[in-house]
Amino acid sequence: MKDVILALIAGLIVGIVFKFMKLPLPAPPVFSAVVGVFGVYFGGVIASWVAKFFQ
Repeated sequence: MKDVILALIAGLIVGIVFKFMKLPLPAPPVFSAVVGVFGVYFGGVIASWVAKFFQ
């Protein structure tokens, strides 16, 4: 849980700094891109489950 909170704080700081510098945000602007990131993560989790099953 500590990692999640630190990642959120880091993301907030980066977002604030980028806005003050008038730079585009270094993140996907659409919800589908965020869902894609979750898909990549959960795909890796599923692949590790399958690998453990066949060992």
